[in-house]
Amino acid sequence: MADYSIWVLEYSYVKEYHLSGINYGAHNQGYKKLPYCYVLIKGRGTAAMVDVGYNDKDYGGVMAKNFGVENWRPAATVLAECGVTPEQVQHIFITHAHFDHMGNTDAFPNATFYIQEKELSKWVWAMSLDRRFRWLMLATDPGDVLRVVDLARQGRLVCFDGDRTDVLPGIDLHAAHDTHTWGSMYVNVRNDGNVNSADTWVLAGDLVYSFDNVRGADPKDPQYIPVGLAVGSQTNLLLTTDAMVRQAGGDFRRVIPIHEEGLRDVFPSRITANGLRITEIALADGETSKVR
Repeated sequence: MADYSIWVLEYSYVKEYHLSGINYGAHNQGYKKLPYCYVLIKGRGTAAMVDVGYNDKDYGGVMAKNFGVENWRPAATVLAECGVTPEQVQHIFITHAHFDHMGNTDAFPNATFYIQEKELSKWVWAMSLDRRFRWLMLATDPGDVLRVVDLARQGRLVCFDGDRTDVLPGIDLHAAHDTHTWGSMYVNVRNDGNVNSADTWVLAGDLVYSFDNVRGADPKDPQYIPVGLAVGSQTNLLLTTDAMVRQAGGDFRRVIPIHEEGLRDVFPSRITANGLRITEIALADGETSKVR
C-alpha cells in the first residue's frame, strides 16, 4: 500500500558545477552536472510540492545566469509531464529560501506555503546587514523573501517553529536549524500512513546535494560529508544527515537528494522532450507510472 506518488522533477540544470560546492573540501576535484529540481507529491486527493524552483526573470534570472543555469522551463510545462497544473497544487513545503527553491511562488496561485519562522526572519536580518556581509545573500533573492512575506498578508503562509507531524496525513516536516541555512527543514513521507512506517521517504532539500553526502565515496567505509555551502554549522549538517538516515530505516537510498543526477541510476526515470529528467520515487496505489 502506498498513499502518495512522489516524483523529482528537473526544471533546469548547471552542466558543470564544481565538486567543492557539492562535497565540502573537494577542491580542485573537477565538476559534475547539478540538476535543479523540485518534488511533486500526489495522493489522498491532493497535490503538494517540496520547493518551487526559481522564476527566470528579474533578479532570479540574473542569479541563474551567474550560476550558469541552463534550459529553464516554467512549472506549467514541467508539471504537465505528470498530469498536474500549478493551479491544482494545494500545499508547498519550502525547505529553505535560496533562489532555486523559493523563487517561483507566484506560479502557484492556490497553494498554501509552509516555512520555518527562523528561515524567514533570519533572511530579513541578513538583508539588513552592512554590505560587507553580502556573501550571506549569495544564493538568496531579496525579492523572493518579500514575496513570501506577502503570502502572509494573503493568508497563504504557515510560518512555524520546529517539527510538524501529519501536516498532511502521513507527511511530517522536520526542522534542521543552523545547517545549510538558519531555518532549513526536510519532509518525511510515511507512505504507508503508519507512525512506525516501513515505507518512509525523506525529501532532503539541500541538506544533502548528492548520495556522496550521505554515504561518502567508499561503500566499504561510509561516512557523512557536508555540502559545500552552509550559513550554519557543518556539524549540525552531519547530525541532521544521520537523523534523516535513521528516519529512513538506515537505508540511505530513501534519503532523496534533490540535486542528485544519480537518482536516475536508482529509481525509474525518463528524459522529457525538453531534455529534463523525471524520476519516480514512489507510486500511489492506482496511479499510472509517468516514466514508463
